[in-house]
Amino acid sequence: MTHLFLIISVLIGACLVVVFKPKQQIIRLFLAFSGAYLLAITVSHLLPEIYRSNLASSENNTNIGLFILIGIIVQSILESFSKGAEHGHIHLDKNSNKFSWTLFISLSIHAFSEGIPVGYADNNSLLWAICIHKIPIGVVLMTFLLHDKQSKKQGYLFILLFSLMSPIGAILSEKIPLFIIYHQEITAITIGIFLHISTIILFESSKNHKFNYSKFISIVLGMALAFL
Repeated sequence: MTHLFLIISVLIGACLVVVFKPKQQIIRLFLAFSGAYLLAITVSHLLPEIYRSNLASSENNTNIGLFILIGIIVQSILESFSKGAEHGHIHLDKNSNKFSWTLFISLSIHAFSEGIPVGYADNNSLLWAICIHKIPIGVVLMTFLLHDKQSKKQGYLFILLFSLMSPIGAILSEKIPLFIIYHQEITAITIGIFLHISTIILFESSKNHKFNYSKFISIVLGMALAFL
């Protein structure tokens, strides 16, 4: 059932684009909500859990903070190829309708890495954080696919392939010994990725640096939901 939720969340984002064609303002508000939820889950659940687990482990790892920083660096590298699609940036080249393979591959690597710690998570906090985060990514990817000259069937195939990346990561995390042995380190890297994405979403300046009431309300709602 966990794997199904990861798939459905991407498909929801894709369907929103096809059916409702949401405006950029609506997408930004949902991004603010998802970023706030992601940050609150990371700070209130994931960070305490990984340090608690680390303290209880017979092989105490003193480098959890280092792996969190590695996660931030890894996400920075991925964003150099995806152009910030992970946090909702849509950069369509009006002079080119070619599909960006670097975008798809970098987003797929990002999704795969997110799925790995889901396989051995103690509760559903991480799962819901990833699912909510994947909806706007589904919106962004589907927007690029509709901009492309490929057939709709090919576009839907790309969305389906992308939606399978996190479930594949979760499944392999339960099967491959390397992922099982280093699950604390991998979870710490994922936390770094989440911190990077969520803080960029939340702290990106509004136009002319004006206070945005709608964005502020979305952020407060996202954080409140995470704590509830």
